[in-house]
Order: sequence, then structure tokens, then C-alpha cells
Amino acid sequence: MTEEEAKRLEEMALTLSASGVYRVLRKLAPRARVAVEPGTPTRTGLFVDVETTGHDAETDEIIEIAIVPFIYALDGRIIDVGEPFQSFRDPGRAIPPEVIALTGITDAMVADQTIDLTTLEGMVAPAALVVAHNAAFDRRFIERLCPAFAGKPWACSMTEVDWVAEGFEGLKLAYLAMGAGFFYDRHRAANDCLAAIELLAMPLPHSGTIAMSRLLARARSVTWRIWAEGAPFEHKDDLKRRGYRWSGDAGFRPRTWYIDVPEEKQADEIAYLKATVLGAGKEPPVQRITAYDRFSNRG
Repeated sequence: MTEEEAKRLEEMALTLSASGVYRVLRKLAPRARVAVEPGTPTRTGLFVDVETTGHDAETDEIIEIAIVPFIYALDGRIIDVGEPFQSFRDPGRAIPPEVIALTGITDAMVADQTIDLTTLEGMVAPAALVVAHNAAFDRRFIERLCPAFAGKPWACSMTEVDWVAEGFEGLKLAYLAMGAGFFYDRHRAANDCLAAIELLAMPLPHSGTIAMSRLLARARSVTWRIWAEGAPFEHKDDLKRRGYRWSGDAGFRPRTWYIDVPEEKQADEIAYLKATVLGAGKEPPVQRITAYDRFSNRG
């Protein structure tokens, strides 16, 4: 496309948008490097995404991994985006038909393919943060594949930015991208990473805060996991309404109800459990959670 053609299309897009009748989505374009003040402290982040044969990190296998390195400032500005790394992996079994339909990845595409763990270790070594869209899923698969990821702090672009409060209607990447005014080819894991980085680089529509800044603030925080161990079955609906989750769905041990709360709410939540669920004489187990173990089975 020539410069003149691009200019004409942009004018048409602006005209359509200004009409109030049409909404224009632009295709995601490579992000240009952002100039920062000399001496600005920066860090290396990795955005990761995996496709798998299923949802169980103990028995299912990775069939595709994508990693996109990026540079960010401590205030959340994303400075630069590196070259994506992508690799298929043969799971040693037939890919379920529903996974083929969802991902477009076939047995022929992954046949005899392996992921170079030395490359992964080299990428993760300088990283100050690993990010995924649904880190509770990706982290457990990736750490099983490459234990070097276990020593890094993780963040989740899906749950650690309050997208709903900012006016977005869903948490899936495709919905968030459309809400932000762009679309992308969703058939490859690397494109998902690039789309998520673009979202994190944008100012949020209501607060004006850079999404990455919100993500970093949540990642740096300490939370407390409170286990409702021994909770009677008849309290399950009360616990669900209060925000508790069943650990069996996430592969954690023990299998019981739990909730993550900020430090200032820990005492009140324990008091609630003792008064209404467990009984005054029973102390619920409590675990301190940071970005180093958040979203992992250690958490």
C-alpha cells in the first residue's frame, strides 16, 4: 500500500467514525519504539501464551508456545516490543478435535516438533516479569515445561486490570481489542501476545491510567490466601457469593474453598469464617501470596 493510499483510507475511516453511524476497527500494527528521558529505569518483560491439549496442567500437554519480550518503564510505559518466539510441540498423542477446531493446530503441524528449552531459559533469564492473559492457566503449563519460569514474578493481564470498571464488556482478548478499537489475526499465539501488549500500552478509557501501570501495581501487592478448610457443604453457596473459589478447579491442594484478599482485609475475612462457617475454635490456614507464587500450584 502506498503512502497516498494509506492516507486516503485513513480519511475515509475518520469520516465514517465521525458520522456516528459506523465504528471503525483498525488492524493491529507493529508498535513503534517510544522515546524516553535519558536514564529512565526500564525492565524486560515477557508476554507468554500457550495452546494445549486440554485444561489439566498435570496431564495435558503444550502444543504451541509464544513469547514476546518487551521493555517497560517502572511507571508502566511500554518502551519497545521485541521479536516474537513461537514454537510447536508434539504432545505424543492425537490432538482432541475440539482443540483443533478452537486453535487451528493439527497433528500434522506439530508432528516431530519440539520446543528448545535452552532458548526459553535464555529468554527468561533477564526478565523482571512474566505476563499472560489468564496466568492461572499458562503459568502451571509453562513451569512444568521449563522450570526456569518458576523463579520469576508473574502477572495476569486478564484479572489484574479491572477492564469492566473501565467500560469493557468482556475479558477475552478479542473483546478487549474490539473495545480498544483494533482487530488482529487470532489464529496464532504470538499475535495474542502482541495484542495483549498493545492493550497494556494504552491509557484506560475512564481513568486515563496506562493499563500496564495498573498491572504492575497489582503484581507488586501482597495478598493473603485464606482456606476455608473443613467448611460444611451447606455453606458452599454462601462462600461462592462471597467470592470464594473451589481449589479443585485450579489443581491446588488441598481441595477446599479459598479466597485471596488484600492485607488490610485479612483479619475481617478470618473473623467472618470463624463466626459463620468454621466455628470460633477453628483457625483457617492462611498463606502469603506474592507475584513469585501467584497463579502457580505453589500458590
